Amino acid sequence: MRSALEHFDKAFENRIRLQIMSILVANENYDFNSLKELLEVTDGNLASHLKALEKEEYIIIYKSFLGRKPNTSYAASEKGRTAFLKHLQALENLIKQQKL
Repeated sequence: MRSALEHFDKAFENRIRLQIMSILVANENYDFNSLKELLEVTDGNLASHLKALEKEEYIIIYKSFLGRKPNTSYAASEKGRTAFLKHLQALENLIKQQKL
């Protein structure tokens, strides 16, 4: 059982961070407000989870302006994409080990 768990990434233990990475791996990039709406979280809650993923270097942040309004969007980094896929594989392995 231990071998299946050793590839679990603590960064993805939280449901919101797991969802953020799922969105960013499936899409080229996603902006803050769209993530907030999709995940149904507050600004502060989303910001803290994005900060945790940024600290791990799992996401790339793009800041720009749409007209005069600031716009922040996010993308999965190569490191983040690799870590996320390893985490998913560890989940699959854990599920397979549960079959009798």
